[in-house]
Amino acid sequence: MSDTTLYRNWHLAATEHDVATTEFEWALLRFHEAFQRFCLQLGSTCGLGSLTYQELIILHVIRMQDRPKPVTIIARLLNRDDIPNIQYSLRKLVNQDLITKIKEPQGKIYTYAMTEDGKSKVDKYATLRATLLTEQTASIDKIDEKLVVAARLISLLTGIYDEAGRISATYSLPEDMQDS
Repeated sequence: MSDTTLYRNWHLAATEHDVATTEFEWALLRFHEAFQRFCLQLGSTCGLGSLTYQELIILHVIRMQDRPKPVTIIARLLNRDDIPNIQYSLRKLVNQDLITKIKEPQGKIYTYAMTEDGKSKVDKYATLRATLLTEQTASIDKIDEKLVVAARLISLLTGIYDEAGRISATYSLPEDMQDS
């Protein structure tokens, strides 16, 4: 466990558990930034350099399982609730001929599917990712077991953070904590 004296005067790390939680959060933030840079560089190499990180991730979600997906499923898979921003990204991907918008036979539902050009580019991305990333990580001892455990932990914590966020929306600060 970390020594809390190293974290004196840090508002996020008053106890040993605070220290461990804060270290995890900061590691996760740094990981996310590295992951984002990696994704964007691979995307650029594969002809997807005009896409933002979010657009690139949406493209991979649409490619998942080779089935068209409505915006609500895309949002659900990404744990996002900003549907208008996702729709903007989808329009951009349609305009670049990476995906196509399909009206379902009944109702007003639209789904999004990969075009041949989109498939080709994300397949190149997958091949390059395997060469540059998964071949390197394969050398880490028991990596698959570690990744499964880490993924389960992060999924569990995602639920806890979501729930804590919902609960916090119902709280009011006590008078002694409010700005004067």
